[in-house]
Amino acid sequence: MGFADDHLIPLVDAGLGNSAYLVDLGDGRALAVDAARDLRALRRAADRRGLTVAFAADTHLHADFLSGAVQLAHDDGARVLASAAGRRVFPHTPLGDGDETDLGGLTLRALATPGHTDEHLSFLLLDGDHELGVFTGGSMIVDSAARTDLLGADRTEELARAQYRSLRRLAALPDATRVWPTHGAGSFCSAPPGNERTSTIGAQKRSNPLLTAPDEDTFVRRLLSGLGSYPAYFDRLAEANRKGPGILTGTPALPDLTAGQVADLLAQGGQVVDVRPAADFAAGHIPGALSIPLRDQFATWLGWLLPEAVPLAFVTAEEQEPAEVVWQAYKIGYERLSGRLAGGMRAWLAAGNPQATTAFITADRTADRPYVDVRQSSEFSAGHVPGAVHIELASLCARAVDAPEGAVVACGHGERAMTAASLLERAGHFDVAVLDGGPADYAAAHGQRLTEGKEGVQS
Repeated sequence: MGFADDHLIPLVDAGLGNSAYLVDLGDGRALAVDAARDLRALRRAADRRGLTVAFAADTHLHADFLSGAVQLAHDDGARVLASAAGRRVFPHTPLGDGDETDLGGLTLRALATPGHTDEHLSFLLLDGDHELGVFTGGSMIVDSAARTDLLGADRTEELARAQYRSLRRLAALPDATRVWPTHGAGSFCSAPPGNERTSTIGAQKRSNPLLTAPDEDTFVRRLLSGLGSYPAYFDRLAEANRKGPGILTGTPALPDLTAGQVADLLAQGGQVVDVRPAADFAAGHIPGALSIPLRDQFATWLGWLLPEAVPLAFVTAEEQEPAEVVWQAYKIGYERLSGRLAGGMRAWLAAGNPQATTAFITADRTADRPYVDVRQSSEFSAGHVPGAVHIELASLCARAVDAPEGAVVACGHGERAMTAASLLERAGHFDVAVLDGGPADYAAAHGQRLTEGKEGVQS
């Protein structure tokens, strides 16, 4: 087995679409790269090998999650390695292009690879003069490169041209060099995401359409054509990472709340987030609650649809773990968690409170209803129901008026559609239904074929 099999442990966050890495340095110490604030998986991996994290490297000021580097410095005494150009205000080793860090047998060399962000570094892992692999963060990713529009529309092309130069710098490494990106499949930082999470320089030179672009202008066109929408919370997390997230001591609490306390929170401008499965929400929920089922993508939609300064109460199912709610919220900086409704909906109803219901129907029961597709534009273009009204879930709050009365709301399976229905109900649409299934189910039930392209998109 090679180095990557023996010593490198990828830690995939499927919800955010990202990978962190833990490198076993062979002497009881480890290097962590792009670790998130939710360190549970990293801790388990380190404990299995008896490792202490001695180094915590961040490739860039992340926009999609809070970094765990500060926490690792506090808990393990890890030395934080990061770009000097990032102007972080907490203790760290500031690195510039070409700076090297002795890991005790291995060497980590910083390579300036701006594009995704201004201060972006890639980290080349060396064994003597031999290039083992490169942590590319948001520079080269599998069959693409990370988006360049996070610093504003006025800088998007400039950063895309910087990304062009950075990818070509990385492509000059030996073909056998392993490529270990942070952003991958499902990441909104990807443009567009690929399916594989790691690669090699040689494989990317053959298959990455950005590296096969004949010139810089073509590269820029290809990169920018893959940009879609991204979560609203991205606009504030880079600065939060520059300042450094607060230190946590254990898992933050999610206190039990009475039905009266939840009602008071709502009356005072707080929000209720119902994290139960979509079918449970449909059967009965607190009027005005927002449905965001607790799954891998929970943090993304929490951060996209709700302001981080508003107090939140949660409705959970009995089998759901409160700690999962807490960590998903905390890793994107949502800390105003008032608690969860003790006893769930039974307690709410027992206190004499009303509940609302939402129709959750199979495709054969959707006849004569307008069809609203709330998936991302890339998903819609890949195949949608003919005549569908397309409104991305993220824009639904601002465009609720565009949703036709009596619509059936659909996504890929039903989770995002239930979120959409809860938003529409809050906007006064009480006659919507949610499709239990996706476009293919609807098309099969109605003798249709899915349409590709953007026809029917409402922008």
